Amino acid sequence: MHIGSLQLEGLVVLAPLAGIGNLPFRLLCRKAGAAMVFSEMMSCHGLLRKQPNTWKMLAMDAAEKPLGVQLFGAVPEAMAAASVIVAAAGADAVDLNFGCPAPKVVRHRGGSALLKEPELLQAIVAACVQACPKPVTVKIRAGWDDEHINAVEIARRALTVHGRTRAQKFGGKAEWKHIADVVRAVRIPVMGNGDVTSGPDAKRMLDETGCAAVMVGRAAMGRPWVFTQINHYLKTGEELPEPSVPERVRWAREHHAGLKALKGERTARLEMRKHTAWYWRGVPGAAEVRRRVNTCETEAEYLALLDELEQAPPQES
Repeated sequence: MHIGSLQLEGLVVLAPLAGIGNLPFRLLCRKAGAAMVFSEMMSCHGLLRKQPNTWKMLAMDAAEKPLGVQLFGAVPEAMAAASVIVAAAGADAVDLNFGCPAPKVVRHRGGSALLKEPELLQAIVAACVQACPKPVTVKIRAGWDDEHINAVEIARRALTVHGRTRAQKFGGKAEWKHIADVVRAVRIPVMGNGDVTSGPDAKRMLDETGCAAVMVGRAAMGRPWVFTQINHYLKTGEELPEPSVPERVRWAREHHAGLKALKGERTARLEMRKHTAWYWRGVPGAAEVRRRVNTCETEAEYLALLDELEQAPPQES
């Protein structure tokens, strides 16, 4: 798949994940076989005002490339200026978020609110394309709600289409037919997104919609190895098993080390509470692991817990 001059060596990419898709997580997903990774969304105004927390989100590493950085906002000039900053920081592409359903974003006319303002959305895209030296991509939803499906109308640049409407948020079922409609309507690469959790899901989306690539988001939370599984299935038709407990421990250790290097010991330990719980989903004794990781008060306690889990995997009581 090509995005402008950028060529992807694969068909499965990591979606932007707010609060999750930071540098350590992206590195894990690239290691597992994601053809491209996208950052968590950043406020264009946060970048322009040099807000420390927003600028920290620009942390990058050559090992994660190709990297797309996602921006949100509703002012064309501000989005264009922010896209220049992102490109200068080293991003390989700039992604414009027109799909976020979060109320705090929507009430400021950002994210999926722009689906109701196609002219403003197009003005933002045009301003960014003109200003930014890197490829500009756009992530949208099928529409605002079932009565306002307008993905085809606003498909003007390289797209990722999430098959849900804004009204669905992350519930219900993604309607892939909306992705297929956009694929048929435009002559640019379209990535499909929504309800892909396995190799068979990815193959079915590619076949049913004709999209150029598949974007995986929530299914990668606690399962960065999902990219290995999907790639293997697309190549061989064989489904790989879920990793063993010792393998999950290795993923958790690497994730913790990356978070510690980026954010410090305390923040890494606290953030690993949710990540470790996700790593153990579906494993016997997962509830007890979740309870115990939430009681770890020091890094030493957390690492000791991982050692214990690796040596004696928990069993159902």
